[in-house]
Amino acid sequence: MRMPFPSPPRPGAGGRHQVLFVLAECVPFVIALSVLIIEFTPAHVLYTGPLLVATPALAAVAMGPKGTLAAVALAVAVSVTTATYNGAWGTQQVYTNFLALFLVSLASVATSSTVRRRREDELDQVRRIAVAAQEAVLRPVPARLGPVRVAGMYLAAETGAQIGGDLYEAVQTKYGVRVIVGDVRGKGLPAVRAAAAVLGAFREAVHYEDELVGVINRCEAALLRDAAVPGVIDAELLGEGFVTALVAQVPDGPVVEVVNRGHPPPLLLRDGTAGALMPTCPLPPLGLAEFITGPPGRADRYSFAPGDRLLLYTDGVIEARNSGNDFFALPEAMEAVNAMPESGPQEFLDQLHRKLLRHTRDRLADDAAMFLVDR
Repeated sequence: MRMPFPSPPRPGAGGRHQVLFVLAECVPFVIALSVLIIEFTPAHVLYTGPLLVATPALAAVAMGPKGTLAAVALAVAVSVTTATYNGAWGTQQVYTNFLALFLVSLASVATSSTVRRRREDELDQVRRIAVAAQEAVLRPVPARLGPVRVAGMYLAAETGAQIGGDLYEAVQTKYGVRVIVGDVRGKGLPAVRAAAAVLGAFREAVHYEDELVGVINRCEAALLRDAAVPGVIDAELLGEGFVTALVAQVPDGPVVEVVNRGHPPPLLLRDGTAGALMPTCPLPPLGLAEFITGPPGRADRYSFAPGDRLLLYTDGVIEARNSGNDFFALPEAMEAVNAMPESGPQEFLDQLHRKLLRHTRDRLADDAAMFLVDR
């Protein structure tokens, strides 16, 4: 599993907080500049000493020890300059200001060091919680399961995010290796909760349901059940009806079975050519079972021989655009990577990931997940 890669900041609360933080860092230096302007103009009759004394304290709030020391140095330089310009050396007021500035500076540097350590400890704790949450929702996948080798990769579009609305999992069962890839059409915590509900149901159902249709129906039932509980899953998220999912089963024989609920079709790479495994009967996403007409049907079966590679992915991959607004050509990228020297599933995904980031210039507009099954 891969950690998220950097992406451009998104407008919203995070961007506003960043702007406010930058403004807070500028305040001490703006105050020092204002003192200089006052002292070198007819307004110098105003008493500016308390403003300079407050500069280190304000710097300690938003900056670390180095930034606070820089504010202290600036305040001292301004005090010396204004005292010399006004010929105030030898007066009690000047020395009182310097003593106050010295004491406040010592306290500010000490405070900034303490605040910085506390923030770093809190950030480390948040990171540990985020990693634990990621591993609980998107658990690391073994490199080999039964007759196949597998690898997964998750790329979060939101800056600093560990997980989002895309999901995948692979479990070895008595029926074969069963895999799910899905995409919750939403963002933030509601999408994570929906993904957790689907994955939890999948991990349980794969061991007891004989048919793949039964597995994905259990996933849908869990989603609807949690959506009925106030505050668990955003009702508006489910109301959109965009929780796409695809489950696949790889038994011992040279076949793969697939049930597709409104998800992009998987790509099968055989003899250097990638082709989509289109469903024989398209079905709506999870949460829209009322739109299914006729019997529930059975899983589609496709040939999956030794040497074949099956790529399951979310639409964040194929809908990624470059500066010319062109979509990422995933089948062609798979064929190009396949032409490179032989590599395992993880190396194959790494190469696809590099091509994806080159195509988008490191700017993903949506979460993207890829899962490779190598017979």
